[in-house]
Amino acid sequence: MEAITTENAPAAVGPYSQAVRTGNLLFVSGQLPIDPKTGKMQEDMLHQMQQCLENVEAIALAAGTSLSKTVKTTVLVTDLSRFNDFNEVYGRAFKAPYPARACYEVSALPRGAMVEIEAVIALD
Repeated sequence: MEAITTENAPAAVGPYSQAVRTGNLLFVSGQLPIDPKTGKMQEDMLHQMQQCLENVEAIALAAGTSLSKTVKTTVLVTDLSRFNDFNEVYGRAFKAPYPARACYEVSALPRGAMVEIEAVIALD
């Protein structure tokens, strides 16, 4: 097992790795919508969704793979009524065949975020 880290995604906010590589899979920890350059989050949910995806992508690139190799995502949102908007942003990030996905509404996320995304990505 090997920890993957990059300065192009926010540092972990607890005792965990940004991602772990094992075998031919990369397990990316839940990514909050924190801009790694500023340490801040935008207030709009759609911008937060985009930032989460960019953070996942940065970690994938650091591991030598890409977002296009994503096998599965888990998405946590604080407002599922925005599901159609969320799907629009998510759909721009991935192409068919789309990764498997689970999406849950939760009462709260760390640091007041509205979105968090974790991913499992294939390594070649």
